[in-house]
Amino acid sequence: QVQLVESGGGLVQAGGSLRLSCAASGRTFSNYAMGWFRQAPGKEREFVAAITRSGGSTYADSVKGRFTVSRDNAKNTVYLQMTSLKPEDTAVYHCAANRMVVPTYQNDWHYWGQGTQVTVSS
Repeated sequence: QVQLVESGGGLVQAGGSLRLSCAASGRTFSNYAMGWFRQAPGKEREFVAAITRSGGSTYADSVKGRFTVSRDNAKNTVYLQMTSLKPEDTAVYHCAANRMVVPTYQNDWHYWGQGTQVTVSS
């Protein structure tokens, strides 16, 4: 089992920044690809960013150039640095973990955190 706990969410004005953290426990963190997803009220959960075991990253087009995903294997933590935030970034942000590889499909991520709320005011 892998336990994931997100933190760092909050209320920020448009144009501001936040850094989310996701602390993992239970297994060897470096063996897991990590991802960030978000779900806004009334909308389906959507992919935000992912990072491979070796540090390669991918992003949704909507956040490319504004968000940066990173990981610190010594701290068993993955981060999502969010800049130039927009009201449409308002959502609950979840991190996810999958052993070895970044899954092709969202439902294939094996472990999920409970999420942290990000609210961007205009």
